[in-house]
Amino acid sequence: MDVDMENETSEALRRDLTCPVCQNIFRDPVLLQCSHSFCRDCLRQSYRVNKTCPVCREPFTETQTIANRDLKNACDTFVTQTNWTSPPKAGEFCCSVHLKPLELYCESDQRLVCVDCATQHGTHRLLSVKEGVPLCKSELNAKVEFFEKKITLYSNMQQKLAQIVDHIKNQAGEAEHRIKEEFERLHNFLQAEEKVRLKTLTIEKEEKISAAQQNISKTEEHLKSLKEHLDTLKKELDNEDLPLLMNFQNIKNRTYCTKSAPQIEQNCLLLMSKHVGSLGFNIWKSMKDCVQYYPVVLDPNTASPWLALGPDLTSMKESLEPLSVPDNPDRFDPCVFVLGAEGYASGKHKWEIRVGDNPRWIVGVCKKSVLRKKMFRVSTTGGMWAVRLSKGVYAALTPERTQLSVNSCPEKIRVKLNMDKGEVSFYDGLAEKHLVSFTFKLEKGEKVYPIFGPGLQNVPMIIVPGKVAIHTS
Repeated sequence: MDVDMENETSEALRRDLTCPVCQNIFRDPVLLQCSHSFCRDCLRQSYRVNKTCPVCREPFTETQTIANRDLKNACDTFVTQTNWTSPPKAGEFCCSVHLKPLELYCESDQRLVCVDCATQHGTHRLLSVKEGVPLCKSELNAKVEFFEKKITLYSNMQQKLAQIVDHIKNQAGEAEHRIKEEFERLHNFLQAEEKVRLKTLTIEKEEKISAAQQNISKTEEHLKSLKEHLDTLKKELDNEDLPLLMNFQNIKNRTYCTKSAPQIEQNCLLLMSKHVGSLGFNIWKSMKDCVQYYPVVLDPNTASPWLALGPDLTSMKESLEPLSVPDNPDRFDPCVFVLGAEGYASGKHKWEIRVGDNPRWIVGVCKKSVLRKKMFRVSTTGGMWAVRLSKGVYAALTPERTQLSVNSCPEKIRVKLNMDKGEVSFYDGLAEKHLVSFTFKLEKGEKVYPIFGPGLQNVPMIIVPGKVAIHTS
């Protein structure tokens, strides 16, 4: 009987010295403000999951824990006197507090609990494991779908970025070829110009030297004659008086000199001002015949995939197959348009476009914010001021489509843009006839860009070169 009472006392003491979390004798116990004690490691692991007391759910912080030395000493004494051995740890699917199977799923906390934990989840909805699995799988499947869409999106973006890299390389190669080709043409012109100028210099040098040498030869002949006269006179002056007097007339006639003194001719030197005066400027003036100025060049990064642009970016026509170009934000697609490379916020500007006999086209100006990635109705209300030819009818693209009166089919359209007045006008470029004018208002600093819609035609639309004039003051 005494032994049974001793065992009961030992068991009661063991329960008092057992950590509620690990169900083992306390190791390095700490005390919370709510008066509950736990092993330091057990409380630290619990705190990572839920920052409340594992027993009463009272919130706490790690700084509020106090080492429970008295409890530690009691535990050490109990272990020594009873030769206590720690029980095995809870299994993977057992409650770490009550060592019972995890058979319930808390929908609010989204975790498994045992039947003894249910009292701590009184206001929560508890489900069986079989009922909880579909809920978790449904949420995880939604995440799977989310990540699959994200992966598809990022994979597509990766392909687009790779296409952009390839396109940039192609653009750089094409630009390098064009630059070298143009510089070679200009080098050839400059070399030819150099040869002409050096030949002109050589011819003038030879002519001036030849003229100077002829004068030198004449001067040498005159000098020889003068020396002969001088020798004759000196010789006769040494004669006796009578012979001198007898030959005086003859001597005077023989030494009569009619030659004038030699003179340096005018313009006997090289015309240096002709050859080197303002040399660079004069070469530049002569270059205007071998270069062309275009008031507008096209921006290929805005061109529809169905448009093929000329190598100098001044012409456009239908591409029989869609071009392999990046789907960058600036590009028109599906609308078949292309913008000019430069936008205008001030000043006066003018350009002409040769539309030829194309049966369908649009020419005008637009805001930079005009739609790019979907079909839209071209109109002044959408930030675009333009004229068009479609089905044999010329029209100003106002919301109600104003038909234009033309005497003949214009082959060249002239556009005059006055940003200071907020006005754009269109003319028949050959007949010099005004077709229509638009007025517009923009935000301060906002730009408008030339826009061209050649339609799907094989005949190219071409920007007409501007006239080059050199003014000096």
